[in-house]
Amino acid sequence: MKKIYYNGKFITLEPEECEAIFIQDKIIKKVGSKQDIFAFQDKDTQIIDLKGKTIMPSFIDSHSHFIAVANGFLQVSLKECSNMKDIEIKLQEFMSQNKIGEHDWIMASGYDQNQLQEKEHITKDRLDKIIENNPVVLKHTSEHAGVFNTKALEILGITSKTLAPAGGKIEQKEGELTGLLEENAFIEYIKKVPMPDEKALLNACIKAQQKYLSYGITTIQEGMLTKELIPIYQDLLESQELKVDLVAYMDMKIKESVKKIFAKHMKSYEKNMKIGGYKIFLDGSPQLKTAWLRKPYKEEKIYCGYPTMTDEQIEKAIEETKKENMQILAHCNGDKAAEQFIHAIKKEGKAMIPLRPVIIHAQLLGLDQLEEVKEYGIIPSFFVAHTYYWGDVHIENLGIERARKISPVNSTLKQEIPFTFHQDAPVIEPNMFETIWCAVKRKTKNGKILGEEERIPLIEAIKAVTINAAYQYFEENEKGSIKEGKLANFIIIDKNPFEVETDEIKNIQILETIKEGETLWKN
Repeated sequence: MKKIYYNGKFITLEPEECEAIFIQDKIIKKVGSKQDIFAFQDKDTQIIDLKGKTIMPSFIDSHSHFIAVANGFLQVSLKECSNMKDIEIKLQEFMSQNKIGEHDWIMASGYDQNQLQEKEHITKDRLDKIIENNPVVLKHTSEHAGVFNTKALEILGITSKTLAPAGGKIEQKEGELTGLLEENAFIEYIKKVPMPDEKALLNACIKAQQKYLSYGITTIQEGMLTKELIPIYQDLLESQELKVDLVAYMDMKIKESVKKIFAKHMKSYEKNMKIGGYKIFLDGSPQLKTAWLRKPYKEEKIYCGYPTMTDEQIEKAIEETKKENMQILAHCNGDKAAEQFIHAIKKEGKAMIPLRPVIIHAQLLGLDQLEEVKEYGIIPSFFVAHTYYWGDVHIENLGIERARKISPVNSTLKQEIPFTFHQDAPVIEPNMFETIWCAVKRKTKNGKILGEEERIPLIEAIKAVTINAAYQYFEENEKGSIKEGKLANFIIIDKNPFEVETDEIKNIQILETIKEGETLWKN
């Protein structure tokens, strides 16, 4: 199918002037004046009048967890809960409105103790009073902790004598379990919770794909491909329902299985999925106070959070990625975790530069660390929306001077280091225009400007979720801008972000999402 788009406003992210676009066979064949473009018209060409609307490159998700987003459609959402009573009501409503079997697991997600009036985690004892006979898990919004009721703890074999794995915590008070598990302990045991049935999961994956498309995203990520997710992806690929491009990053412990099962997907797309490399976790979450810092949290004498991997484990992982010529993504929120990762990269030397290693989140990446980040070709992928969602919490946990330096985007830009943005969905919605607004405005929920000096121009914020994100995936020659020879991946939007007030950027609506010339979502 040949198509010509014209009579609109074009954000190409390329220097040439654009009045119209001609696409054929999924590719942008010509960008230029209307006169030049219409010379390609014939009887088989579809002419699309944009009627003054704006068209720009579609968005690229540089870090999220696709199956977790899908699972969200099968779980109780607690994101709007502001107190313990709200949580109780949500769980009771779910029980009464659904046919829950006697032994069925109840999964809820999205609670945040920082946003609750009580400012504390719910306990297993309180959960037991709400639901006694079914195993229940409440996942924290960070996806790095969760609370299990007594029934769930019993099924999983967790007692007061159970030792937490290194880099994790099973909380106790006065020798009794509270139900709260953090970091590696939570990750280890949540994987033992039974998955929903195949049909329900496949339907949830289709809904999750539509969610990403509704936000203008045509390339998405599975940020941690574990053993438990392999059969889900096999079913998804067999169904041929995957329409967006998906890049998955492996848990290193299962690499041999992944390489065997997904041999055709290694570093290249097959049925719209490719294996991009490896993912490791070096620390936790700053809003949980589990991110690993170089200096203690405010109001703490010595507590700096904690690591989840040893130096030796990280160095071995980096060595393997170098040997296999694979990319590695490292979850590092705290500056001490970033230091640990940078040090391991340095040990392998400049040979790591072509592999484009990525620091995921980079919340407290130090300004003094940027020089080595640049030297070794490390890409920071900032969760910059923290400035809005948890900026006030960071002020409380870190103090204003440290909090204002979270997501040091402008300092990174000044160093000419390529960077990307993400939402870590399902932690927050994969809303790219909201994230762009966060980078430009840096305003907290309570209305404070958090680090005015780290604001960046709008064009640079857009690049972080388009051309820079394509670079992170080694796809800058195929995606991320409107340029001849690239894939015809676009979004049509209701307002031009360069023509609205800053606070209106977050309200821009996606009207249509187009991948390789085909409309996959339309409002």
